Amino acid sequence: METIRLREGDDFIKLGQALKKAGLEGSGVDAKNDIQAGLVKVNGEVEERRGRKLYDGDIFEYDGTQVKIEK
Repeated sequence: METIRLREGDDFIKLGQALKKAGLEGSGVDAKNDIQAGLVKVNGEVEERRGRKLYDGDIFEYDGTQVKIEK
């Protein structure tokens, strides 16, 4: 499982940004399209909102890769 660290002072990262930061998507448009197509799970459930806020301890999954958010 990979991890993404939140920037100092931030309490969350949006799902679309997290996909890009993890290197799983090359652009915001690609992230938006895949999220809206139901290809991304957050904490085991399909998530279709790219603006979904991810907090410390949340896990998202895309294309077989799991990524955990850490503070």
